[in-house]
Amino acid sequence: MTYNIEKLKVRTVEIIFFTIAVILLLLLGGVVASAQTKTEAVKVARGHAQIQQPVYRDYRGVRLGMTAEEARAKLGEPAMKSDEQDFYVFSANETAQLVYAQQKVVTISTDYTGGIGVPDYKSVVGEGLLERPDGSLFRMVRYDSERFWVSYNKSASVVPVVTITIGNMK
Repeated sequence: MTYNIEKLKVRTVEIIFFTIAVILLLLLGGVVASAQTKTEAVKVARGHAQIQQPVYRDYRGVRLGMTAEEARAKLGEPAMKSDEQDFYVFSANETAQLVYAQQKVVTISTDYTGGIGVPDYKSVVGEGLLERPDGSLFRMVRYDSERFWVSYNKSASVVPVVTITIGNMK
């Protein structure tokens, strides 16, 4: 009978230690999660504080809000032209599309095949590209005070294509 009581005491002690260990792990997990959340909040706050002034706001001198005539004067005659959109081919590696609304530039999208001639992403959207599981890269920055956004997107294909887009916010 003594044997069973001692065995029961050992199990009770084991259960108490196990319960204490679980409680400590839960508390430690909460502290780590809280610290990570605060760190992420600080990173986001710093990121927003640093992204006050847009770095990339035009393409070859063309800015949002320019008239179609002004844009064509900067870039030359497009390969395809309409009242809503122009398509330019500057080389085998660089093309651009301008989208118009009421004859004003509302979107500028450029594609760089093979990454040739593409500006450094830091000069377009700053630090912190998001790498997706397929290996592609992306970041979009909004400039609410100036009512426009800039995005950088690099495909994960064998011959990567980098697309940089500047657009008006509605």
